[in-house]
Amino acid sequence: MKLAGKIALVTGGSRGIGRATALAFAAEGADIAFCHLNDDAKADETAGEIRALGRRTLHRSVDVADIAAGRGFAEQAARELGPIDILFNNAGINIRKPFEGYTEEEFDRIFAVHVKGMFFMAQAIYPAMVARGQGCIINVASQRGLKGAVNSAPYSSAKAAIMGFTRALAWEATPKGVRVNAIAPGPVVTDLTATMTPADRQAFIDALPVGRFGRPEEIAATALLLAGPDGGFYVGATLSPNGGDVMY
Repeated sequence: MKLAGKIALVTGGSRGIGRATALAFAAEGADIAFCHLNDDAKADETAGEIRALGRRTLHRSVDVADIAAGRGFAEQAARELGPIDILFNNAGINIRKPFEGYTEEEFDRIFAVHVKGMFFMAQAIYPAMVARGQGCIINVASQRGLKGAVNSAPYSSAKAAIMGFTRALAWEATPKGVRVNAIAPGPVVTDLTATMTPADRQAFIDALPVGRFGRPEEIAATALLLAGPDGGFYVGATLSPNGGDVMY
């Protein structure tokens, strides 16, 4: 198996892309620590599926914007499962409204979860990876960070920042044995896209060359590529499985 003996930490792992990726990693031999935010029922289901694959797992409710809580979870995961080999930085939120309607609190919350939470979760795990001379960090951005979107200015800005952070860290980390890359998914059937109106959803689908939204499992396949032995030549890259929404 491609990830046999590896330990992965997944943020936002109880549902959607995080859940699909946790299961994909587990199916390839990795033990999984994952966090979520007040989603214990779904987290228990995901943990049960991971154990059914024969892998160890633990989960905990963590607000990744709380630096101390994120570090505490990273320490718990390393203590109970072993040194973290793979970080899948996936936790995210969105608040959709016209640009002029955002409050400072809403802006700060979106950036705190996406950028601050991602930055400091990576920082919590990075030194141990460097000490071992190996590791893989995958940051989840979005095609909206590449092209922008109506009613999504803070989210699009935060996702663009993630790609910049990924490239900057890759310059520092790669010589030390730690690979850093990003994934910028297109529209995927998750709880975030479920908040779209039916008309907006259909208009989006009609504009996609593939004529459908993606599945979380299709994004997980990209994560598995980056995390596994076949991804060794990707450095500071942003892979964007997006159904043709962005072509570059």
